[in-house]
This record gives sequence, structure tokens and C-alpha cells, in this order.
Amino acid sequence: MSDVVAIESFVKKYKLLKTEIAKVIIGQDAVVDQILISIFSGGHALLIGVPGLAKTLMVNTISQALGLNFKRIQFTPDLMPSDILGSEILDENRNFKFIKGPVFANIILADEINRTPPKTQAALLEAMQERSVTVSGHHYKLDLPYFVLATQNPIEQEGTYPLPEAQLDRFMFAINLDYPTFEEEVAVVKATTSDIRNAVNPLFTAQEIVDIQQLLRRIPVADNVVEYAVKMTGKTRPNSPQAADLVKNYIDWGAGPRASQNLILAAKTHAAIHGKFSPDMENVQAVAYSIFKHRIIKNYKAEAEGITEEQIITSLF
Repeated sequence: MSDVVAIESFVKKYKLLKTEIAKVIIGQDAVVDQILISIFSGGHALLIGVPGLAKTLMVNTISQALGLNFKRIQFTPDLMPSDILGSEILDENRNFKFIKGPVFANIILADEINRTPPKTQAALLEAMQERSVTVSGHHYKLDLPYFVLATQNPIEQEGTYPLPEAQLDRFMFAINLDYPTFEEEVAVVKATTSDIRNAVNPLFTAQEIVDIQQLLRRIPVADNVVEYAVKMTGKTRPNSPQAADLVKNYIDWGAGPRASQNLILAAKTHAAIHGKFSPDMENVQAVAYSIFKHRIIKNYKAEAEGITEEQIITSLF
């Protein structure tokens, strides 16, 4: 199958996938799109939202529709690295046997990742970056595709361990989950207080998703689009000569090269799901908010004057 035909076939399957997810998840269209773009681009996502917005249900539904193995890890202050990676035990023959932890799945929901100490956060982040884990000197490869969706509760600050900037940078997207609209909330209440359960049918296999990830990487990108993405990232750095006044006044640190890489990868996927065979500047702009939001660090002046990340990112276009 040629790449052109493969992308056309992917566009059709993507529409069916959205329909399948919509059986259970009402509204939140942009959030579902961003999670799927992240999965098909081979990245990870950080979901920021208050409790009760169906974050777990959303990820579980997406994993069912994609035909992938799903595990949820509830992060707590007493969670140890061995609780998520697995540990070696002595079996009945007095031989060491490795029992795999919940990190061995295709889709991991890392619930409230900021509630666990840095030691345990770091154990998950090795798995995210290397797609492998090391336990007792033994190296274990993780099954592909591998996607981590970490959640953070924005209203909970006491007794939490905020992710350091270097670890936040490993997430392709930071996705904000807002409250549903009045009509959506009415539909949610009707759907969840009846005894009707909609079954979600798997539309992909793990191998198909790995093939799609490779297909999307083969999408050609014009040099001017790559340069536009790199310039946009450069403009977030306050010491850069291209930086706008808004950035120089209100930003302490800008985004690193990972942002440029993710802009192009996500733009390729965004273009493909809209039936385009090569991304343009509009596709880069469409994914820029979620890519830059967690990578730019505002100063006290920005906080005091109520300058938002959105205003700063819009000034880069």
C-alpha cells in the first residue's frame, strides 16, 4: 500500500474512531483529538483538570477503541518505584522471578502524578523516554506502542511534588480539561444514571498503530514550515534577539529543542487527520498552545499582571 493510500485509509478509520469514543465520552472533542494526536505521534500527554471530569473513563475508552492494553496507576505519597516497575521474588524452586508491574501496558494512566515523590516520578519517566525499564540490573523492553497520560489536579497544592521542568519537557502536550457545557452535562447525567452501557469496539491493533506512527513520520515537511516551527520556539526564549517584548518582559525561561521536534511531529499528525499529505503553518499553530503551555516559565510580573500563557503563545504566531 502506498503512503498516500495509507493516509487516506487512516483518515477514514480516524473518523470511525472518534464516533466509537463518542459512544461513551460526551463532548470534550478537542481534548480527545489532542490525546489521539499525541498517541499517533508517539508522544505522551499531561492532562490538567479538576476531579470528576471523566479523565480515567476517557483514557480507558480511547484504549478500548484503539485495541490496546490499559493500566491505571494511582500515585500516592507512599508509592515506591518497585510498585510501578515490578519486583523480583523467590519462586517455589528458590529462583528469582520478575513480576511485572503496571508500567508494562500499552497505555498508562498515571493518575495525579504530582502526589508521588520524585523517586517514583523518575521511575515512570525512564519508561516514557527509553521505552524500557531497569530492575535489579536487568533491562526489560516495553511493548510498543507505549503512551503515558499523566493527570494533575490544578487545585491541589499541599503535600504535592510538582514535576520539575526537565520532566515536564518529556510530555508532548499539556492538555487543559474544562467543565462541560450545560447541554453536555445534561447528556452526561442522563447517560451515567441509566442502566444502559455502550460497548466500545476495538478498531486497531497494536501493530497497526506502530505502523501508523512510522507512516506519519514519513510525511514530508517543507523547509519553510520546519524553519517556522524552530523560529516560533526561538521566540519563546527571552535572551533571543527574535523574542517579542511580551516574552522579554514576562518569561523567565523559554522552550528547548524538544518543543521544535514536537511541533513538527504533532503538525504532521494534525495534517494527516484532516486529510492533508504535508503540514503547513496553520497545522503548526493548531498544536502550538498545548506544546508550549508547560514549557514556558512565567515570571512574577506576569503572575501579578494576569498575563496568561495563551496571550504569550499567540504573540509568537
